Amino acid sequence: MSEQEYEKYYVPDQSPWPFVGAVALFLIAVGAGNFVVEVTKDKEGYGGVTLGVGVLILLVMLFGWFKNQIDESMSGLYSKQLDRSYRQGMSWFIFSEVMFFAAFFGALFYARVFSVPWLGGASNNAMTAEVLWPSFEAIWPLVKTPGGTETQAMGAAGLPLYNTIILLISSVTCHFAHVGLEQNNRKKLTLFLGATILLGIVFLTLQVEEYIHAYTEMGLTLDAGVYGNTFFMLTGFHGMHVTLGTLMLIIMFLRVLSGHFTSKNHFAFQATSWYWHFVDVVWVCLFVFVYLI
Repeated sequence: MSEQEYEKYYVPDQSPWPFVGAVALFLIAVGAGNFVVEVTKDKEGYGGVTLGVGVLILLVMLFGWFKNQIDESMSGLYSKQLDRSYRQGMSWFIFSEVMFFAAFFGALFYARVFSVPWLGGASNNAMTAEVLWPSFEAIWPLVKTPGGTETQAMGAAGLPLYNTIILLISSVTCHFAHVGLEQNNRKKLTLFLGATILLGIVFLTLQVEEYIHAYTEMGLTLDAGVYGNTFFMLTGFHGMHVTLGTLMLIIMFLRVLSGHFTSKNHFAFQATSWYWHFVDVVWVCLFVFVYLI
């Protein structure tokens, strides 16, 4: 038998980080749900505090778990077999994220393709439409709710277009950073990776500005009917993923400055690159189906 067939497979010790991450996600889910209710219904509560605590614990978990992974990697504990396991794990994680967004895009398509036409009287639903929503106009986006609340649709021009260009450029800079790492060109790697992080921060800043504009000037809020719900659900979850991706890129940048990674051994960077490109593709779909069409 060859030596490779007896290759050691490192099994890490028990870790508290999965439990800590589960607690953080639970607090984020509960806090976000309560915070939305408090904002839309103008109520007082602890939703914002719970959400903030959850995010803080999540950040602690990310940096703590990443530190353990980095220490194990730099200690030479990982093998080629474990590297394949990491690649399979990251691939399945991205696939789960694809399914996550597919569910929300499915809700958007169902509302646009089925619900709106039915309420307009399509498919022999004229009587149902009159009962549920008299004088309903079957157009998308719906800028008026059954309760009479009116809003405006967010157009593709302006901030959404700028953010699309920014993310597309960031995907290019991320690719060139990866190329620089493969070429063992640390200067090129640092320059383009830093540019990618900067573009991610600019994207998030502009998205916050877009949300402020939507709430204060357009009347586009979370309780503005199915259009407002799907708009903030899709763009908000995407913004959360951009935030996570930016944090991952920052960690990779710090590791690069510390002299980590080689041209042959850099899967942590490669996995982050995969995630960033995935986030960019999701935004392009968002721009087309939420803003443009």
